[in-house]
Amino acid sequence: MSKRESSKYKLDRRLGENIWGRPKSPVNRREYGPGQHGQRRKGKLSDFGVQLRAKQKLKGHYGDISEKQFRRIYDEANRRKGDTSENLIGLLESRLDAVVYRAKFVPTIFASRQFINHGHVKVNGRRVNIPSYRCRPGDVIEVREKSRELVMVLEAVQLAERDVPDYVEADHSKMKATFTRVPQLADVPYAVQMEPNLVVEFYSR
Repeated sequence: MSKRESSKYKLDRRLGENIWGRPKSPVNRREYGPGQHGQRRKGKLSDFGVQLRAKQKLKGHYGDISEKQFRRIYDEANRRKGDTSENLIGLLESRLDAVVYRAKFVPTIFASRQFINHGHVKVNGRRVNIPSYRCRPGDVIEVREKSRELVMVLEAVQLAERDVPDYVEADHSKMKATFTRVPQLADVPYAVQMEPNLVVEFYSR
């Protein structure tokens, strides 16, 4: 498990964007960067800076994955046939923590990682406690029966701030979801624009 070293909202503040679309994000109140000189920091980014920011934004959205893990996912996307940027999104969205989050079983991607680590999730009837586990089309993900009445789960299902995307079929009455297909970039309900093509450029330098 990769450990998150800082508050999740510091990511929003640092990047200047509400990357999860959450109402509590400090960016909703203060669009400028953090720190004493945050309001004056408006310098034009270099090409490298633009690519780095695109990578930080994508990495941050999935729970601030460690650089080592993110690089490994990119390398696999690059080895596969087809568009590397689309492959990258497909691999990230196939992670179990991403599927549990998209199914609205938990309120945040960080909660999803912890939820899986604590053994609350089953895949095809077997308990899985690895957030990076790769789901395949047709996999059935469910919340363990003992965990279905947790306050966090009940509140997440009611969240109006995001919808379940069409590549995840969720049945909240049974707390089950089916990962129906690997999505493309256009299918993923990001709260802000993601630019995986710039991430590819960053690693291709």
